[in-house]
Amino acid sequence: MTIPPAGPTYPPYPAPPAPDPRHSETLAYHRLARISVRHRWWRPLVGTLFLLVGIMFTLFLVYGLADVWGAVRDYPVDRDGMTEFGPVAGTAVDLVAIAVAIPVVLLAVRWIGDRPAGTVSSVTGRLRLRLLGTYMLAALAVSVVTGAVMFLLPGDDEPVRWAGWGFFLSAMPVLLVLVPFQAAAEEYVFRGWLTQTAGAFLRRPWVAVVPQAVLFAAAHGWGTPWGFADLVVFGVVAGLLSVRTGGLEAGIALHTVNNLFAFGFSAAIVDGLKSDETAADSPWQVVLVDVSGMLLYAAVVLWLARRRPPVRTAQAPSLVPPHPYVPYAGHPAPYPAYPHAPHAGPHQNPYGGPYPVPHQTPYGGPPHTSHTGGPHAPYPGPQQNPYGGPPPGPSAEDREGRADGAGLPPGTGPSASASDDAGRAPR
Repeated sequence: MTIPPAGPTYPPYPAPPAPDPRHSETLAYHRLARISVRHRWWRPLVGTLFLLVGIMFTLFLVYGLADVWGAVRDYPVDRDGMTEFGPVAGTAVDLVAIAVAIPVVLLAVRWIGDRPAGTVSSVTGRLRLRLLGTYMLAALAVSVVTGAVMFLLPGDDEPVRWAGWGFFLSAMPVLLVLVPFQAAAEEYVFRGWLTQTAGAFLRRPWVAVVPQAVLFAAAHGWGTPWGFADLVVFGVVAGLLSVRTGGLEAGIALHTVNNLFAFGFSAAIVDGLKSDETAADSPWQVVLVDVSGMLLYAAVVLWLARRRPPVRTAQAPSLVPPHPYVPYAGHPAPYPAYPHAPHAGPHQNPYGGPYPVPHQTPYGGPPHTSHTGGPHAPYPGPQQNPYGGPPPGPSAEDREGRADGAGLPPGTGPSASASDDAGRAPR
């Protein structure tokens, strides 16, 4: 004996569509310019132009406001027409002029790149402060060692005089506040925006970090070939660490500690903050020690990254629509078809509440109607019990053969008037 199936069979759900390869890849830090679904090839290029114009505008704005303040306060003017604020105040103006590049970079990422501004900080969309503190301690330890070695190097014949505790203690709070922002601004411009701009077109990290390293060295001016090479190595090391750690924290830590030592040493000697020398003017002995310190710092950061790996990649969003609804076992559709036999009384919704629309057959065709034209009448023909067993029999009234109920649809009685039926909502 063949047992008929409990209900109709349904075709299987279609397989999920294949993902778009362009928006399903895992992106390293230097590739984050492509993380937006609205990425276009021209956005990094237009953003670079916006960044250049924005930085020039902020430089003119900061120095213009400083000149106005100097004129109001009657500060002296040098032969070039620049206001002389003194070594500490003048250094503060220079640091602020560089630090304001940070909001310009964030605006370029958000407006032109059309992606979250935090994606220029790290793959997590924010600057990871705990990781930054860990790398800052590593950079401090390495800088103490390299600073001690540099102190033992033979110097030139120019005498170096101590500036005094008064000047030194007045300069250090300003440097401690502003130097981290100045160093972070350079990292956001070169290791952040420019690296991700190159990474939008180039997959290999080595190729993506070299252009920004050369531009970073050129931005410091041309002093000696050794000094220029020192800055290029710094840019390459900081760029590769950004890719390996997934953010700018390693570069910001090394840059900040290095500049604090350099500015602190300048503040400790007479007229040190007035000097125009940069790392580009370093001799080969200093460069050799400095490069050794960079490589030691990189080794420490990579060792820390192996012991406690940071988040290094981000998943690009997918343009694929979500998979269709997967029903529970026994229910072939989100809203099961009408399989229930009629029973005595007004037609009930087996899932509670009234039907929102006239009930449709699950297999196409017009809705079933009752003898009185109602939209929720049963299927014609023998009814099957969807839960197994024989179909439901007639009601008690039908078995008793009551004359007052003869000729009426099941579930109605002679006491149900037309007005009562019209005001009763189906449930």
